[in-house]
Amino acid sequence: MLNIRTFGPQGGNVLYKALAHPLAAEALVRMEKELSGKKIAIYDPEGNVETLVALYPGLRPDVVLVHDTEEVGKTDSFGGIKKALVDLPLIESDVIFALSFEDAKMKHRLTPLAQNRSIHTLQSARLPEHMIPSGKPYLNKLNFATNFAFFRENEYFSTRIVTANYWSNYGASSLRYWFRLYDDKGKVIAQWEQKVDQAGSGITIDSKDIQERFNLPPFTGQLFIHVLGAQGHDVVKYALDIWGKNNNPSLSVTHDANAWPSVRYATLPAPDKDETVVVWIQNSHATPIPVGGITFNPMGKEDHRGNTKEIGAFETVAINIGELFPDLKWPEQLEMRAGRHVVRPRYEITQRKRTRIAHLNVERDNLRPDPSIRNFPPSLGRGFLLPFPILDPKKFETFVQPNPMSEALENIPVRLDIFDEDGQKQAEHFLGNLPRDHSVAIGLHDFTDKAGHADLVYDFRNGGEADGWLHALVRFRHRETDHAAETSFGSHIFNTLMTWRSEPQSYSGPPPGLTTRLFLKLGHDHLKSFCCLIYPASLEGVLSSETTLHLYGANGELVSETKISIKPSGSYMVYPHKLFEENDLQKAGIGGYILIRDLTCRLFGYHGLENDHEGFSLDHMFGF
Repeated sequence: MLNIRTFGPQGGNVLYKALAHPLAAEALVRMEKELSGKKIAIYDPEGNVETLVALYPGLRPDVVLVHDTEEVGKTDSFGGIKKALVDLPLIESDVIFALSFEDAKMKHRLTPLAQNRSIHTLQSARLPEHMIPSGKPYLNKLNFATNFAFFRENEYFSTRIVTANYWSNYGASSLRYWFRLYDDKGKVIAQWEQKVDQAGSGITIDSKDIQERFNLPPFTGQLFIHVLGAQGHDVVKYALDIWGKNNNPSLSVTHDANAWPSVRYATLPAPDKDETVVVWIQNSHATPIPVGGITFNPMGKEDHRGNTKEIGAFETVAINIGELFPDLKWPEQLEMRAGRHVVRPRYEITQRKRTRIAHLNVERDNLRPDPSIRNFPPSLGRGFLLPFPILDPKKFETFVQPNPMSEALENIPVRLDIFDEDGQKQAEHFLGNLPRDHSVAIGLHDFTDKAGHADLVYDFRNGGEADGWLHALVRFRHRETDHAAETSFGSHIFNTLMTWRSEPQSYSGPPPGLTTRLFLKLGHDHLKSFCCLIYPASLEGVLSSETTLHLYGANGELVSETKISIKPSGSYMVYPHKLFEENDLQKAGIGGYILIRDLTCRLFGYHGLENDHEGFSLDHMFGF
C-alpha cells in the first residue's frame, strides 16, 4: 500500500496533489536519478516525508530532520529516529533536501547549517508560473483542481467528456483546461490546453476529435485534467459517455473520478454466467504498482487475488475478474484493495456483444457504525434514503443489490419502499439484516407494475447496525433488446428542516440542503439525453417541487426554460426533446445543457442517453 496522506485536518492534502501532478512527477523522477547513490538528509517541516517517499522511493532519506522539539527522537518510519534541525552540522550526508516548495525561505533557513553541502527543495517540481494564478499561495487547493478520466478511441468505441463552466458561478473569469493523455503503456501521446472564455458555457472533449487533431493511433488510456483558474472548490466534475460505433450498439455513461486515491473500493459485481467483467486499473502515479499491489476478494472473505505483473507509471491494465475467480457468479460481489494507487476505477461488463461501464465507489476506512442512527427523532422521518429509479416494468427489469461500503460494517439492516411517479407507496419489502458477505439482488419489477422509484432505507426490526454510508448497485435491463446499464450511489437524509451532522446536504452552504442544482447534458448525433428526477422525502408532509429546467447553449447563454412539479416521493422522466422546441435544442447545440434548479427542495436524479437500438445509459447526476 502506498503510504500517502491524501487527507488532513482541513480536507484534501494539497501537497499530495502537488507531488503527484504529472509535471511534478517528471521533475521528481529526474531528482531520484540525480541523487541516486547519495546520502540524503531530508528536512521535513510539515510531516510529509512518508508521502514523498511512497511516490518516489528513490528519495528515501538516510536521516529525517525536524524543527518541532516534540518530534525529535520519534521514529522516522525509515529505520531511524527524527533528528533536530539544529544538529544538521553534525549529521553526515551528501545533500540536504528540504521538503518544501518555498525555495528561498528554505535556503535562507538551512544555508548556515549546511556546511557547503548542496541544498535541494521542491522548486524544480513546481508547476510553470503560467499554470498558477497570481494572488494565491502555491499550495492553495484551487491551484490543484485536478482529476483523471478513462479515455478511449478505437474501431469499436468513442468517448466524450461533457461538463460546463460551473466555475464561473464562483467568480472564475479566466479559465483554462490543461490536458495530458496517456496511452495504455503510460506514454504521453497528447497534451493541450483549452480556453473557456464564456461564463456557463458547455465543455466537451471528444476522443475522435483528439485522435484526429494529434494524428493518434487507436488508444485506451487515461486523460489527466487540470483546471487552471478554478474558483469556489477544487472538484472537477464531468459525465463520461462511451458509445459503440461501426454497428456496435453499446452505450454507457459514468460519473467523474474521485480525485483522491482510496485504500478500498466496492460496488463491484461478480460476472453473470455469460458475462466478462474487467476492472480498468489506471495507475495514477509515476511509481509502478508492484505485483499484488492491487487485489480483489469476495466481499466479506479474506481470499485475495491480484495483479500478477507490475503496472507501470500511468499505465492502464484490464484485470479480468472471472479469470481471478472462476467460481464466483452474480449476484455475489467483490471489493478491491487498491492500496491508494488509483483514483476511482471503472469496470466494464461485456455480455452478448454489448458492453457497459460503471464506476466503483470508495469504501470508507474512517467510518464506524453509529448507534444514534437507530434512534433518530421523528423530525428526521425515515432518515437516510438511497433513491433510485424503477424504469417502466413493462419494458425494463430493475435489480438492486445493497453494498457494504465501510471496512468496519458487518451487516446491513434494510428494506425497500417502492413508490409510483405520483409519490404513492406501492409496496414495501424487508430484505433482512444482511451479512457483509451476502449475495442478495432483488428484482423491483416483481413488486410493482408501475414506473417510479424505490428508496433503500435502514430497518432495524431484526437488529443490525448503520453507519450512514448506505450504498447499492442498481442494474437495469431492457426486456426486448437485452441492453443493460448499471449505477451505484449512497444515501442521504433528504428534505428535512432538522439536521443531523452534515445532513441534509447541499451543493453549497451548510445543511439543511433544500435546493437543487443538477446538470443534464444534451444528446449529440443520434443520441438523445434523458434523466429520471426523484423527489426523495425522508419526512412526509412536504410540498410538491417548484422545479425549473433552464436550457443553456454551448456558449453559456440561456435559450429557454420550462417548469415542472414533482410530488414528494414522486419522480419525473425528463426528455429534453419532448419538453423543449426543436429550434431551441438546435440553438443550444453540441455542448448545450439543462440546468435543473429548485429553491424549495433537493431533488436527486439519474441521467443517460438513448440510441437508435433501444440502447440506453444511466448513472447518477451531479450538481455544482
